[in-house]
Amino acid sequence: MDSPDLRSPEFYINRELSLLEFNQRVLAQALDETVPLLERLRFLAIASSNLDEFFEIRVAGLKQLLELGSGAISADGLTVSQQLAAIHERTRRLVADQYHCLNKVLLPALREKGIRLLIRTEWSPELTRWLEDYFEREVEPVLSPLGLDPARPFPRIQNKSLNFIVRLHGKDAFGRDSELAIVQAPRSLPRVVPTPPVGGPAAFVLLSTIVQAFVQKLFAGIEVLGCYQFRVTRNSDLFVDEEEIDDLRRALEGELAHRRYGAAVRLETSRDCPPDMTRFLLRQFALTEMDLYQMAGPVNLNRLSAIYDLVQRPELKYPLFAPGLPQRLIGAPDLFAVIRQNDLLLHHPYQSFTPVMDFVRQAASDPHVLAIKQTLYRTGNDSPLVDALVAAAHAGKDVTVIVELRARFDEEANIELANRLQEAGAHVMYGVVGYKTHAKLTLVVRREPGGIRRYCHLGTGNYHPRTARTYTDYGLFTCDDAIGQDVHELFLQLTSLTQTPKLNCLLQSPFGLHEAILEKLEREADHARAGRPARIIAKMNALVDPQVIEGLYRASQAGVQIDLIVRGVCALRPGIPGVSERIRVRSIVGRFLEHSRVFYFENGGTPEMFCASADWMERNFFRRVEVAFPLRRQAHRERVLRDLEIYLRDDTLVWELQPDGTHTHVQPPESGSTNAQSILLAQYAASTAAILL
Repeated sequence: MDSPDLRSPEFYINRELSLLEFNQRVLAQALDETVPLLERLRFLAIASSNLDEFFEIRVAGLKQLLELGSGAISADGLTVSQQLAAIHERTRRLVADQYHCLNKVLLPALREKGIRLLIRTEWSPELTRWLEDYFEREVEPVLSPLGLDPARPFPRIQNKSLNFIVRLHGKDAFGRDSELAIVQAPRSLPRVVPTPPVGGPAAFVLLSTIVQAFVQKLFAGIEVLGCYQFRVTRNSDLFVDEEEIDDLRRALEGELAHRRYGAAVRLETSRDCPPDMTRFLLRQFALTEMDLYQMAGPVNLNRLSAIYDLVQRPELKYPLFAPGLPQRLIGAPDLFAVIRQNDLLLHHPYQSFTPVMDFVRQAASDPHVLAIKQTLYRTGNDSPLVDALVAAAHAGKDVTVIVELRARFDEEANIELANRLQEAGAHVMYGVVGYKTHAKLTLVVRREPGGIRRYCHLGTGNYHPRTARTYTDYGLFTCDDAIGQDVHELFLQLTSLTQTPKLNCLLQSPFGLHEAILEKLEREADHARAGRPARIIAKMNALVDPQVIEGLYRASQAGVQIDLIVRGVCALRPGIPGVSERIRVRSIVGRFLEHSRVFYFENGGTPEMFCASADWMERNFFRRVEVAFPLRRQAHRERVLRDLEIYLRDDTLVWELQPDGTHTHVQPPESGSTNAQSILLAQYAASTAAILL
């Protein structure tokens, strides 16, 4: 029997459709009655926001390829136009599910808890008067209705902004016939308005409902025949020809101004918008019927997340928790002394992110610290880490920061923090032309009695204190000489014109990480063929790279048991006889966003384990600077392996990937169910637990 061609399209799942399937799993959290009610509303908002970004980046990219006449074929054999058609069909079902969840499930459930989102027919006379006054005081002064005629063309519509198309009848002050107008809602206006307790309990009204109710006030003497919401999504990927520019920061600043008005890729309207109006809008944005989505409710469900923030009902939210601390850190004022004793591994958010901030703060104030070097991809506004770096620069220390200006949707914030660091006297670099710096590294150089010592922090997640409360990530503190030398060499590579360094123990992309992963996959296959212990466990956000998938297939064929925990996109098809029957793929979706990347190889009884900033995607292997770092302490490897085994036993949050590309939600048993995140939260929250090493 001939061996199957492992590159055949039948063995691959479409990347874009896999991403939409992930969004369906997020939406499923909003339907899960075991999740607190307001958290379910937040999951609905997250699903809406995810879908926005999908169109802004992924669909926009496919449309660009189509316009260029590209004959590109995806790994699963679909042309660009076939992918766009499949995306449209799948998205229509997803959108229908979102609004069913809102209208038939969440709004009734919220109402039962006394949280009401009022429609116009529910307004009492007292509330109507209050809302009318609110409109006149807060809304009408910032609205600028724009009539449409040959002298007043269709206005520029910002990306994802709330707008109304208004049908009119009558003549304006100049005697001109008025038929259509556009009303744009400024972003400064809150989309959810809490009402006072007049005529009943306090409730909420959407800005869109208020505008539609009182839009007549904007058109004195002209009859309003209809007012309909719409929203356009635009291409939000920034293009900068890095080979042709002198200053990346200034070039990006220029591009950011245009992002709000990129090419249109999707039109959303309210379901009651008449066909002639939708056709008119599609023409204005150069879109087709396949780009139109009509909504059974507000056109931007992400705005409903404001209700989560406005309603102070702890019983309807996840219970608060206090992240744990390793016992070695409790009452230890000198973090450097703790690290000298032995490497320290943290698992966020179960363990506090505070030690990471303390690491930089202590370095900033320590007179023995000579230099601090750090990579920043996403760190958030008003970051205490940036404050510490600024303080270190002011204290005269040598501070070098690699700021990735092209971190998508964080470009503006990163430009601001880069400017702030430069003003403080720090050396700020923007990485390497053509490659995003995605590695998570901090290096502190300290003079000690025995000489210069390097202290390092390496992580799987961003230096972002807020997301560290909701994203799962690992971070390693070490003063290991070999790792310290590697991190030093990497910073030299990023800041100066050096050759690719020979690293002792770190794996780096775009130099060597891809080859190393392929070699380790083949090594496991060799072990299995020789009858030696062989197993692979890999946890990541996405698995797309065809060569890695082929390597996993070959390892499975050789007899290696492979467990993959892939949160989002997965192009590998598990369970195919003769190809991948030994591969199991699970997705964990729960309270925390599974973000850590961990790669475990049994290696014939001498296990290896790496944590990394990189997913197994072509962009991470070839177009980014990434780092995978080994866990050299056996205790750390055993601890993380226990964590992974808990994920593999989960029967509550887990979705199993099927050979056809769909995911099946595993049904927990009636008793003894396993929720991996709850178990880890309980284990790590206890600071005296024996596993905290």
